[in-house]
Amino acid sequence: MQHTTQRPAEASGTLTIGGDLKVYRLGFGAMRLTGEGIWGPPANKQEAIAVLHRALELGINLIDTADSYGPEVSELLIAEALYPYPKDLVIATKGGLLRPGPGQWLPDGRPEHLREALEGSLRRLRLERIDIYQFHRPDPRVPFEDSVGELAKMRADGKIRHVGLSNITIEQLAQAQKIVPIVTVQNHYNLASRESERMSAQQSEEMIDICERQGIGFIPWNPLAAGELARPGGPLDQIAKRHNAKPSQIALAWLLKRSSTMLPIPGTSSVKHLEENAMGATIRLTQEEFEAIDRSSKQ
Repeated sequence: MQHTTQRPAEASGTLTIGGDLKVYRLGFGAMRLTGEGIWGPPANKQEAIAVLHRALELGINLIDTADSYGPEVSELLIAEALYPYPKDLVIATKGGLLRPGPGQWLPDGRPEHLREALEGSLRRLRLERIDIYQFHRPDPRVPFEDSVGELAKMRADGKIRHVGLSNITIEQLAQAQKIVPIVTVQNHYNLASRESERMSAQQSEEMIDICERQGIGFIPWNPLAAGELARPGGPLDQIAKRHNAKPSQIALAWLLKRSSTMLPIPGTSSVKHLEENAMGATIRLTQEEFEAIDRSSKQ
């Protein structure tokens, strides 16, 4: 492993989102701060709050959450732990998913729901404006442009600084950009599975390349999954031993090297795991190592 610092997340480098939000590329995803099944309060609230405090100490200044995490629990915890917020902290949240019960995630892209969801997030996070507000998932029952159009209105109203999209296709990105500037795309992407719900692995790679060309932050969710690649004696394991690291840290280092616009947000409810993830940002893979992992993940 490379030389470490007390703020290892800063080793991930920076990306300026939307022209004015400079963040370290390793962020924190606050989904796992809730109860089992992303439902209800955490089993250990004090540990959850400690994780948020430690994230900032490690140099992380991008926190991603959503109103549906808990629901509402994650946003409330962030405010309880960190408000008043440091000036450089960027909070990204999402709206557009309903949670009728544990394990249930129902899209709701109606403009009136998105407006209501935003007001709820502002209240829970104790903010007057959300730095990055992301449409969580397109709703097949609502025209996509109607949902995005409402985000554009809320941005014009000054309640959103920037608009992001999640779980979208390349076509939907282009469609949305005709309505409002898009600063982030958050899709499923990791070494074990590069495809998302409606995109092939090849299309996911194209999406990342598009984001890089256009200066759009790409936020891979479930970023550290490595599947069989992480097996003992496997490709990740071998390279991890070379760096005195864990396979999950190598998976993170691979993502950071994949694109300068990549913003991994691994989440955890454990301070120890958080610290391990942050140390992954200090690892520098050689091009040969990067390509070897890339080839293995496609076999």
